[in-house]
Amino acid sequence: MSEQVVVITGASTGIGAVLAQQLAREGMSVVLVARRAEALRDMAETCGPQALAVVADMTVRADVQRTVAEALARFGHIDVWVNNVGQGITRMPTALTDDDLDDMMRVNVKSALYGMQEVLPHFKARGRGHVINVSSMLGRVPMAVFRSAYNGAKHFLNALTANFRDEVTATHPDIQFSLVSPGVVFTEFGLRAKHGGVDSRAIPQGQTPEAVAAVIAAVIASRKPDVYTRAGARQMVLAYFNSVGEDPAA
Repeated sequence: MSEQVVVITGASTGIGAVLAQQLAREGMSVVLVARRAEALRDMAETCGPQALAVVADMTVRADVQRTVAEALARFGHIDVWVNNVGQGITRMPTALTDDDLDDMMRVNVKSALYGMQEVLPHFKARGRGHVINVSSMLGRVPMAVFRSAYNGAKHFLNALTANFRDEVTATHPDIQFSLVSPGVVFTEFGLRAKHGGVDSRAIPQGQTPEAVAAVIAAVIASRKPDVYTRAGARQMVLAYFNSVGEDPAA
């Protein structure tokens, strides 16, 4: 584990930053990727000499390609790619605009799609690799109506992850695609939502970014395909699906 090279997008703050720190303490090499140069470089400094900061926008394919190239130039290989870029929205579904939908898909889906597609040739050449996509409980249960298009984007991401896994593992069984689904996390996520929102740190019964990062770190070790970050989440999802829909003969 200590020799692994892990690329983490959205790594200047929140879950991504905490994950980078945790992995660096375990002796891994980390590539921190984000748009905010100063915050990113400060975070890379806290991770030590085996950290590389790459200022890039993961919604721009050319930036993703450059990130792969810079990581390989520095470390020679990549073991794990964590797609952690995301943004919420505060808008009811009846009020959604074309721009709202485009923004949610670009940030929450295209950033992950580009990451998976651009790192995959390297993983195939090595015969092994691991992509971890950070989704959301709202990608399973769309219970926050005001998150509307964000919920839909995370549902899309979940399906895309499963489809990548099925396609790629058919020919390269040692390349894994994992999905990690947190609930509320005590970060600036709510404040940074499109159209503003409630501070996620003020919502009861959330998780610390440290707790979520620890789950992601465990997934790097276990390579499990689908993991929730808190106890009882799976039961909540099953209860939701049991409460909706009926068979035609019922």
